[in-house]
Amino acid sequence: MTEMSPVSHMISAQDATSPVSSIGTLVPNMECKLIDPETGAELTEFNADGFTDPGEMWLRGPNVMLGYLNRPDETAAVLDQDGFLHTGDIATVHRDGYYTIIDRLKELIKYNGFQIAPAELEALLLQHPEISDAAVIGVNAADGQEVPKAFVVRSADSALTADDVMAFVAANVAPHKKVRAVEFIDAVPKSSAGKILRKDLRAQDANR
Repeated sequence: MTEMSPVSHMISAQDATSPVSSIGTLVPNMECKLIDPETGAELTEFNADGFTDPGEMWLRGPNVMLGYLNRPDETAAVLDQDGFLHTGDIATVHRDGYYTIIDRLKELIKYNGFQIAPAELEALLLQHPEISDAAVIGVNAADGQEVPKAFVVRSADSALTADDVMAFVAANVAPHKKVRAVEFIDAVPKSSAGKILRKDLRAQDANR
């Protein structure tokens, strides 16, 4: 991040523990904590797999910015009085010390008090042999709840149905994470850097 000039974590050449899917371990002189976005509590307990629950990554260190020039309101929104930078990234940490980015805070889907990371569902969908690409956003259901909707690109010659997709996800996630709607598309909109343009999908869904 530019706001950290620019590094907080890394996988060094000597690091034999951190998987390449992670961002590695904290660099020297940096502090990191994961905060539950709903309760504000710091997440420190590890589950049976050795990970904490996902939380927003807060970082403090000598390389963190002092603030945005002449933009006090925007500075206050991301930099607290204790000097922690609120990154907006949702991450977990393993008991071995490596961190993994799960999603962005603003992308989380909130359903019945639960928080669902679209990236987790997207990674699962890509494991299906008849799905070549996928993206997930939150949409409003008839009862006003925000629910996960999957935009799916079928593999060539696939006859995959929406029910097939929802059943596949339901068999592999907790009940609150189930995909509740599916739309098949020709291609997932992405930036030049390969980032899914969920705002385009939200606009597309709103025009339905």
